[in-house]
Amino acid sequence: MKRVLGLSWFYLLLSACSVHYTPKDHPYVYIQKQDRETKVWKLVWEENFNSPKLDDQKWSRIPAGGADWNRHMSMDDACFGWESGELILKGIKNTDKNKDPRPFLTGGIWSKEKFAFQYGRIEIRAKLGNAKGAWPAMWMLAELDKYGKYPKNGEIDIMEHLNFDDIIYQTTHSYYTLDLGEKEHPKHFGTASVRTEEYNIYGISWYPDRIVFQVNGTDTFTYPRIKDVDASQWPYDQPFYLLIDQQLGGSWVGEVDQNQLPVEMRVDWIKVYQ
Repeated sequence: MKRVLGLSWFYLLLSACSVHYTPKDHPYVYIQKQDRETKVWKLVWEENFNSPKLDDQKWSRIPAGGADWNRHMSMDDACFGWESGELILKGIKNTDKNKDPRPFLTGGIWSKEKFAFQYGRIEIRAKLGNAKGAWPAMWMLAELDKYGKYPKNGEIDIMEHLNFDDIIYQTTHSYYTLDLGEKEHPKHFGTASVRTEEYNIYGISWYPDRIVFQVNGTDTFTYPRIKDVDASQWPYDQPFYLLIDQQLGGSWVGEVDQNQLPVEMRVDWIKVYQ
């Protein structure tokens, strides 16, 4: 499996010149060669979760934070599981409030500082759980802080699911959509129907001029780069890392019914092509 060592140094430096990093500093970053999207993509990175523990060369557990999405994140082993070659991310009741006062805990992983890529295709095969207040998500954030603090570097939400919905949301966020409020020029999100009781493949195909969202290999929504608008509309010209987490609660998904916990997301595999 070739990392960035097998790619063009020259194009790597051109792509990230304003970030001031070198390939030696970030050997885990995969930059797609210029015009590579016109050729057949090749598998460059994958995770099959065959080990009964998290591969710390690829992933870290997501720590708790102050936002809705990470407020209940925990390092507790009870929030993570492995079974039949699958990673299980759980939302659970907190049974030891002396150690941690939060009412419930959630598990998530990210590839921050361990794997990131710029352009290509990612596919994630997973099965979602349903519960009131459940908010499983697969998404991406910028690795190298090219444009400044969030949301200037953008966010790519491959999949978000709420409660018992029979749809998922696929979204881009940025300074352009959040601070400038430009959410219709172009439209910044789409929805797709899913059967959550089944395994589905969630993904994107990411090009220099568009992000194509997909479910089970079918295109569902496209976010294009457009001309003659504020430059913040397209921060998606830099490497992004991956987050997968079983979130609970918050202003968007609503209150959590603890009687419906635990809830879990089962992740079978992840593949990245360039």
